[in-house]
Amino acid sequence: MTIELTPELTDPRERFVNFYKMFQDSEGRYKYRDLIGRMAIEGKRSLVIDFDDLLGFDPDLALMLEKEPSKVIEAASRAIGDVMRVENMEYARRIQKFHARFRNLPEVLPLRAIRSEHIGKFVMLEGIVIRATNVKQLLVEAVFQCQRCEEKIPVPQHETGITPPLQCPNPSCQRKGPFKLLPEESTFLDWQRITIQEKPEELPPGQVPRSIDAVLKEDLVDTVRPGDRVLVTGILKPQQEVTARSFKPATFSPYLEVNHIEAASKAAEEIEITPEDEEKILELARDPLIHQRIISSIAPSIHGYEEIKEAIAYLLFGGVPKVMPDGVRIRGDIHVLLIGDPGTAKSQLLKYVARIAPRGVYTSGRGSTAAGLTAAVLRDKATGEYVLEAGALVLADGGVACIDEIDKMRPEDRVAIHEAMEQQTVSIAKAGIVAQLNARCAVLAAANPTLGRYSEHKTLAENIADLPVTILSRFDMIFPLMDRPDEQKDRALSEHILKLHRKIFTPGVQIIPPDLLRKYIAYARKNIKPRLTPEAERKLQEFYLQMRKMGEGEGSPVPISARQLEALIRMTEARARMALREEVTEEDAEAVTKLMREFLFKVGMDRSTGRLDIDSIMLGRPKSVGDKLGKLLEILLEMEKEASGAPVRKEDFVERAIQAGLEESFIEKTLARWRNEGVVYEPSPGYIKRA
Repeated sequence: MTIELTPELTDPRERFVNFYKMFQDSEGRYKYRDLIGRMAIEGKRSLVIDFDDLLGFDPDLALMLEKEPSKVIEAASRAIGDVMRVENMEYARRIQKFHARFRNLPEVLPLRAIRSEHIGKFVMLEGIVIRATNVKQLLVEAVFQCQRCEEKIPVPQHETGITPPLQCPNPSCQRKGPFKLLPEESTFLDWQRITIQEKPEELPPGQVPRSIDAVLKEDLVDTVRPGDRVLVTGILKPQQEVTARSFKPATFSPYLEVNHIEAASKAAEEIEITPEDEEKILELARDPLIHQRIISSIAPSIHGYEEIKEAIAYLLFGGVPKVMPDGVRIRGDIHVLLIGDPGTAKSQLLKYVARIAPRGVYTSGRGSTAAGLTAAVLRDKATGEYVLEAGALVLADGGVACIDEIDKMRPEDRVAIHEAMEQQTVSIAKAGIVAQLNARCAVLAAANPTLGRYSEHKTLAENIADLPVTILSRFDMIFPLMDRPDEQKDRALSEHILKLHRKIFTPGVQIIPPDLLRKYIAYARKNIKPRLTPEAERKLQEFYLQMRKMGEGEGSPVPISARQLEALIRMTEARARMALREEVTEEDAEAVTKLMREFLFKVGMDRSTGRLDIDSIMLGRPKSVGDKLGKLLEILLEMEKEASGAPVRKEDFVERAIQAGLEESFIEKTLARWRNEGVVYEPSPGYIKRA
């Protein structure tokens, strides 16, 4: 800012009174006079002032606020009382102290750019609240009583510690103690400390996120919670560091004394979209090939995978979340799982999506714990109390969480994802903290097959035995990425890789630049809320009923469930969003049902019968295998009954099962699994018994 401070400044308090009374907005209304008048009706103590208004009305005063914030904010607060006494004398008399709160400074100071020159200045910071203490009461004026003459002595206090009076002011006493604190007569105000961390999408590669403590007072306490993205203005102050042995070195760490804080709207993404950007976005949406262009623009350096990129496009745009009349919330976010052979570019796809998503968080399952993904309860170093710290899924609220190597997570940590994927919340009950945080994010996960390569002759659950079916069933789409020799595909892939290394890139359709695509996604998610048309509804219903009909007849497997129908609705809404349409068309329904059909035939097929069976995803085994297991258990029960509960000879059991039409390899494999799971045991060699 190039404004120079004039030497002859009048009293800032008088200038603020003039500003409140005389400032007019673009429509000629007395904005702040009206706001002060409404404060009495609404019972408020704080007046929020736009910095731009002050800068336009009195540039010198605005500059003074940045240079000497403590003095100017105090003057601005007292000036509210002066104007209030004119507007509503009774309310002004009742409220002892008003607060002037300033927002929307010209520049946001990045957390990692804070330096010594900013100490004592008025700044604006942006980030995520990762921790918040309980609300406490700060002593601002202590009343002490002399133990000898019972004189009551008020003493103003500072945050560093309790300061007793030096001596009794009573002329007949004037002793230097002892003094007793009278808490019931002292003055307290509400106080809370929060920790603000850099946003994950703005973090430089390979860097640990920086954070800063911020202090909230009076009506600002409890206005934000962990996981909220906030815009904060305040005075940057130093606080002396204390080592573990209470040694105080000459180093100080900055903290923010907050003047104004607001949580960024979850729907409104942080990406700034200018009118020029909006024109480009609307022009893109008019392109009849917009769907193909968006799909081709997702990780264009990775060859092929059109179906997977289409599913990822739907995940990025997302469906519309709905709240039912009974309060039940139906998620709009789409979850996708990639299971692939080594070297099939799974991690590259995930990292690209984390960069392109308006709010993307990338994490690897190998190094993630349940607390790191959901929320952790930590002990505050300064106070020793337990506080809540938000994890990756909470930080990705309103965006996409990319979890690589989800199969490498420890089983006890993997359980934490269940609730976040379906209910889209994270519940914590630890160390006396019972809380529920929002985790309304789409999950894009990648996993490696158990035996190294994906086998088409095994079920999905057998291919990824490390991942329980309870998690598998929560994914809307699951794609196997198989590396199989194919001369035509191999030639195309090798040409693509060689061209990339020569920096020659010629995609089939014109791709959208990543920055513009990110803004396009943010614009669509914020502004477009598509509705199903009767034609689209009919198309989805026809597909669902047609697939269900394939499962009619006694003993037939169930080919599709209501969960897939909900996934279809979410994806049709996402496809309409891709073209910035408010209505879901029949064409959207057709494209999505085609993708769903391919997914089901690739992953939900029972290889032994050649029929679609959703149980292979939902239960981890097709119905045909379930029937065989049931028959095998029946034989064991029957033989135990014949032996009057005594152990059954294994050879006899296998022989009878073979006579019943079961394969010997299946019997042996099932017995081995039953032994591992504790269903049966061997009381003596060659004999088995149910546990």
